[in-house]
Amino acid sequence: MPKLKTHKGAKKRFKITKNKKVIYSKAYRGHILTKKSAKRKRDLRKPGQISPADRMRIKRMMPYDF
Repeated sequence: MPKLKTHKGAKKRFKITKNKKVIYSKAYRGHILTKKSAKRKRDLRKPGQISPADRMRIKRMMPYDF
């Protein structure tokens, strides 16, 4: 059986926690920040968490990280 390749785009975007949860950094934080509220920008700083339903898709892309 050949080795599986890690999806490099997924590896750069997602991190796996100790408890096998998948976290990512949120979008819409790059530019045009003046029209966004302080509360919204503050919330975008926090990492997002992938739902358990999508966890299997990420696991398939990064087989050696889980």
